[in-house]
Amino acid sequence: MIVHFINLEMHVCGVMETSGKIPVARGGHSVTLVGSKLIVFGGEDRSRKLLNDVHVLDLQTMTWSVVEATQTPPAPRFDHSAAVHSERYLLIFGGCSHSVFFNDLHVLDLHTMEWSQPQVQGDLVSPRAGHAGISIDEMWYIVGGGDNNNGCPETLALNMSKLVWSTLTTLKERHPLASEGLSICSAIIDGGKYLVAFGGYNGKYNNEVFVMKLKPRDLSHPKIFQSPAAAAAAASVTAAYALAKSEKLDFPQIIDLNFNGVENNVPKKDINLEINAIKEEKVVLESSIDEARAENSRLREKIDELKSNHTELSKELQSVQSQLISERSRCFKLEAQIAELQKMLESLESIENEVQILRRQKSALEQEMEVSSTQQQGSGGVWRWIAGGT
Repeated sequence: MIVHFINLEMHVCGVMETSGKIPVARGGHSVTLVGSKLIVFGGEDRSRKLLNDVHVLDLQTMTWSVVEATQTPPAPRFDHSAAVHSERYLLIFGGCSHSVFFNDLHVLDLHTMEWSQPQVQGDLVSPRAGHAGISIDEMWYIVGGGDNNNGCPETLALNMSKLVWSTLTTLKERHPLASEGLSICSAIIDGGKYLVAFGGYNGKYNNEVFVMKLKPRDLSHPKIFQSPAAAAAAASVTAAYALAKSEKLDFPQIIDLNFNGVENNVPKKDINLEINAIKEEKVVLESSIDEARAENSRLREKIDELKSNHTELSKELQSVQSQLISERSRCFKLEAQIAELQKMLESLESIENEVQILRRQKSALEQEMEVSSTQQQGSGGVWRWIAGGT
């Protein structure tokens, strides 16, 4: 088997040969990195045969090996998702056969190589395939997927230590995030953890980027920001930008207005935590605003440069067009001259034919004259003979 790799520092693609017990060609499988090893599970082969085997590629030796696991493995499937917990447990969730969609969870202990299907708690999870997953700390986040009829609008989180499902958010039907085949990754922006999702297919292919900010204090109501494909979080600061532009936020004053003369049972400690969290969010948003302004400035510079290039190209185009008009006029003149020369050649051919005819006539005339002269000479001799004889 040949493995392709990309050196991200040098931006170079390469191909590496592997050895060992190479798995069959497949698609719809999952690949998970554990240390310096890649774990491949499931998928379907070229004949669409469903698979549930496990193979390991050692990236240091580029050697394949097959895992001989015990206990009951997951049903053969493809388009599932996989994650690793504590560098020991391989988790397999969802996927489908050719007619059945799964919502089950299976765990492979990488130390004992035993499969198990643990009992999970929490929210009900709908069957799905083609979803995307990303693990952060002990949480496994699942986005999108579907069952060929409907997309899954729920964004899920599995606490891998407690095996508890929770629904972070539920979107509207036909939302781009309720798609199959989308991708997801995690990012840290100004100290905050974000999920970034892109693409997918839900009747049409999407190219939008969505960002979810994860808040440990309130995972049940995370914030989702939608943005264009080329600017992953720009639209997330639109409202904050308008608010910051009009007035500065003064959180102590807001609190005085809310609590002046009014009894409230909320502890001040919780209020202070909320204030600090909001202030931190304000700092993040202001930083995002500054980044957006800087990006706008760079875009303006690029636009000005493009305008300048457009002006120069327009002038060059006009020059080329004028040259083209001149060349066209020259071509017309040359074509007229060629037509005249062709006429002259035709007339020359007719003249040459006439000359040939005249030459033939001349030759015939000369022959006649020669014959006539010969006859005259012969006739004179006879008369001379007669006269002499007389």
